[in-house]
Amino acid sequence: ICANANPEKDIVSILVSGDVGFFSLAKTISGKLPDCECVRFCGISSLVYFAQQLQMSWDDAKIISMHGRRQNFIEAVAHNEKVFALTGGENSPQALCAKLCRFGLGVQVYVGENLSYDNENISSMKAEEAAQKQFSSLSVMMIINKDAKTLAHNVHGLNDDLFMRSKVPMTKQEIRAVSISKLMPQETDVIYDIGAGTGSCSIELALQAKRGMVYAFERNPEAVQLIEKNKELFGVENLTVIAGEASEKLEEMPVPDCVFIGGSGGNLCKMLDTIYAKNENCRVVINAITVETLIEVVEYYKQHEAYALDIVNVFAARAKKLGAYNLMMSQNPVYIMTVLKKG
Repeated sequence: ICANANPEKDIVSILVSGDVGFFSLAKTISGKLPDCECVRFCGISSLVYFAQQLQMSWDDAKIISMHGRRQNFIEAVAHNEKVFALTGGENSPQALCAKLCRFGLGVQVYVGENLSYDNENISSMKAEEAAQKQFSSLSVMMIINKDAKTLAHNVHGLNDDLFMRSKVPMTKQEIRAVSISKLMPQETDVIYDIGAGTGSCSIELALQAKRGMVYAFERNPEAVQLIEKNKELFGVENLTVIAGEASEKLEEMPVPDCVFIGGSGGNLCKMLDTIYAKNENCRVVINAITVETLIEVVEYYKQHEAYALDIVNVFAARAKKLGAYNLMMSQNPVYIMTVLKKG
């Protein structure tokens, strides 16, 4: 009806529920009517109504929608004391609470069903109990986590001690900070971390790309298990671990916006060819500790003149206590190579 309306004379009314500025169909509809004047009349959002029924403020709540959207739900709950969530489809209240339990978040949840209708129902319980119940398809949640952990997610280069460690190689804090700065991850990016090791870069990239997806490629079985443990520790749902040789897996993966390569297993050029075939504008950062890998990268981009290669050699030293003195212990120097398409 709207598509066939005459913008000169026709007036069309479209009724949608709730606040037209809060995850509303109004945004989609008005965007498809560029030649029409749209006048919006706002109702009360489910957030405002539910908070009022709970006698609870909502101005300090983290607001997310799990209704037909991909959000880092676990990360939001783990690091915010109060979270409001729209639910729907496969992300029902019971499914979301089951996920909370898998990540060890036995938090307090309030579920509002059929708000403002005659059969409205509001219930309060722990996530473990809610995971066993059935709720209406028209439900919202308010989640209270008194043990929310505050992490400096707005910065990158988290302390190494925050991660679970083993003998698996790890990109250290100082190198990680510079590398991620060079990669410039955006909130909605699809990111590859190739040769993920402990997953320290994968974790930080997932925290930066909250509405995106990170794929951690790792062939060492011990490292794969460690990445999974760190994924659970940080509650980053938007991280998927890909076990096996990255060069054999890349073809089937979603198109990347940026790629971090910490290890190539001797297949660097083949992987770069595959990456650029998927997205010629992909941002790439490559770390290397050997001159041979540095030369391989330089030679590759000599043959690909559409790309600009920037090389930084980073040296870092950490203090080690020796009696009453601090002795500086040098770390391995690392070549950080950043590649962007020219122009």
